[in-house]
Amino acid sequence: MAQLKAGSRLRSAVCATEVMVIAAPAGQDVQVTCGGIAMIAPNETPSADASMAPDASKGTVLGKRYVDQASTLELLCTKPGAGSLGLGGELLTLKEAKALPSSD
Repeated sequence: MAQLKAGSRLRSAVCATEVMVIAAPAGQDVQVTCGGIAMIAPNETPSADASMAPDASKGTVLGKRYVDQASTLELLCTKPGAGSLGLGGELLTLKEAKALPSSD
């Protein structure tokens, strides 16, 4: 586990997914996962025996933002892959765009 800060980059140990941290919980150690396996720093080499969890294989979409239920963590997908992003055993959800007010 590590403390994340805005601008940090992470990559998956089981697929091609790469993300950038947009917002992170202040002063808390968190473990972000992709495909059910902890994400690693961009310069780290993934373990050869790591495999993706079947329930965390819905994939990520380039340019989309993912948030946890409490909206304390926000990640931007910079490279898509087959794994789903997660935090603390729960999958992150796709952040929806806010509706603009009508201009009648």
